Amino acid sequence: MPGPTPVPVHGDQELPARVDVVIVGGGIIGCSTALELAEAGHSVAICEKGGIGHEQSSRNWGWVRISRRDPREVPLMAEAIRLWRNLDARTGRSTGYRSAGIMFVCEDEERFEKYRRWQRHLEPFQITSRMLGTRELHEMTPDADRIGGVGALYTPEDGRAEPQKAAPAIAEAARDKGAAILTGCAVRVVETEAGRVSGVVTERGRIACDAVVVAGGAWSNLFLGNMGVDLPSLGVVSHVIRTEPAEGGPDHAIWTDDFAIRKREDGGYTVSRGAGTTVDIVPNSIRYGLKYLAALRMQHRELHFRIGKRFLHEAMRARSWRADEETPFERDRVFDPAPSPRMVGRLMDHVGNAFPALRNVPVAQRWAGCIDVTPDAIPVISAVESTPGLHIASGFSGHGFGIGPAAGGLMADIVLNRTPRVDAREFRFSRFTDGSRIAPDEGF
Repeated sequence: MPGPTPVPVHGDQELPARVDVVIVGGGIIGCSTALELAEAGHSVAICEKGGIGHEQSSRNWGWVRISRRDPREVPLMAEAIRLWRNLDARTGRSTGYRSAGIMFVCEDEERFEKYRRWQRHLEPFQITSRMLGTRELHEMTPDADRIGGVGALYTPEDGRAEPQKAAPAIAEAARDKGAAILTGCAVRVVETEAGRVSGVVTERGRIACDAVVVAGGAWSNLFLGNMGVDLPSLGVVSHVIRTEPAEGGPDHAIWTDDFAIRKREDGGYTVSRGAGTTVDIVPNSIRYGLKYLAALRMQHRELHFRIGKRFLHEAMRARSWRADEETPFERDRVFDPAPSPRMVGRLMDHVGNAFPALRNVPVAQRWAGCIDVTPDAIPVISAVESTPGLHIASGFSGHGFGIGPAAGGLMADIVLNRTPRVDAREFRFSRFTDGSRIAPDEGF
């Protein structure tokens, strides 16, 4: 079953001869960067090999959360919440955003105390979060039957938006401000002159530019590798289902080890495993795998490894190419991994046990998406020091949708050399080579 279909964004027919900045990738990060740059009066082109928001930007859960973030992401996520509140007005389009709250259920006292300690990271940002005891947990979810747990972390200012709407809305708003949107237009190579970025060559021709932002999600590692730039990231597959509209379920989003659920704008629910994901065994997972075990184990109680046709496909994929050669991005326009029956098979049983009103709701769609995970589970939002004009906004490790508007703003700050809205040091690319400790934070 194919993935969800985003709101269509039709690409421009003409390729600009020159822009200030080329964005490689038309997901929410790339589009948010483009909007910030265009609003600042700079010319920008989004080059997307497929369609706007066709991969993880439309396949994620749709959560806009500051809860349980790695503390290094919290200042940027606080900025993102501020931006989401006005994003519909800013873009002139609906993103489906609602501040409806998110609840993380604690299965034991140890986790309860861990979440309680985590709350201190919110204190500088005037964002309210509270720990619920068992009675309060069930008072807030009166329709729940067997939700379990000893309590929960609840943040009312967390929210949700519709992934199929958000990136397209932001892209169209960037176009309103003068950005070019080039879909079905893979960038093949980044050109340099005297050691700094001078342009890109796409499958449709050349665009001169002064700066490039690589925001290709799970494809960024491959793209940058052709330039001799090693961005450590591992593709991890998340599995999701969408239900038909239903009455009687929770309005706020809820996370447990067995399921994560949030209400959709259409009245249905998006459901996934709360603490489970899949790692496909491919050449990159063998190359990087050991670096990621800490990050993955911290996030997921159930971590399944699978090997299949994708291993051979990626093993045979070209790792380098010239400007006049067809690239892997032109052969695989959209990565549409198959959802795992093991990961989605009993999801609705768990949901139905917790919420009897949802016990027999039909499943409308199943899909999977590929998340680009870094060894420390936080993104790279950074210039590449070895190549002036080259920038990376990737490695969001499954947290990119909610933080996207602010991440794009920070990337634009860095590109334009203006005062960054938050301290960007933790997101620097050089952390992987400067001897820094690379590990996820316990608070994640």
